[in-house]
Parts: sequence; structure tokens; C-alpha cells
Amino acid sequence: LVSSGLTITWSHYSFISNDVAESKNRLIITIFLGVYFSCLQLFEYINASFTIADSIYGSTFFISTGFHGIHVIVGTTFLVVCLIRLLSMHFSFYHHFGFEAAS
Repeated sequence: LVSSGLTITWSHYSFISNDVAESKNRLIITIFLGVYFSCLQLFEYINASFTIADSIYGSTFFISTGFHGIHVIVGTTFLVVCLIRLLSMHFSFYHHFGFEAAS
């Protein structure tokens, strides 16, 4: 989480500094980190020795990490849309709220 926060901040800073290529590269790294985290969470769910119905711990674990996983998936999707818009030159120095909101 810290690394993806760092890379998206770096991407935004690069964009504001008019370095679109660097911004694109950092955004791709951030998207990769989001997908990687989601894959690790799926792997953890598949290999968990307990289920949501086993105990209060199982319920709490799957509900809290499930909501966080949905948050990461939605955020990663927003960042993919931002990458497409960045590559299509839809953002400018004065008009990039979508990028800021997604990051």
C-alpha cells in the first residue's frame, strides 16, 4: 500500500511537472501493484484454512479484507481509465481532476 501510494503520487507530480512519459510509467507501476495485491488477496482467500462461516474471526476477516479488496479493484479500474485518458492526451495542466480524483 505504501509503495502504490508513492508511485501514484510520483505519477501525479510528474504530470504536473509536464513529464507525461514519466507519469505514464509510474501510473503503469501503480496499476501493476494494484493487480498484484488483488491476486495475492485472491490466493490468500483460496488457501485460507477457515471460511466466513467458521467463526467471528472468519466473518470479520473476510468482510473487512473483502471490502478493502473491492476498494483496490475499483481504484485500479479508475487508474486504468486514467492511463487510457493520459495516453489519449485528455488531460491538461489545468484540466486533470479525473486524474487527481482517481489518485
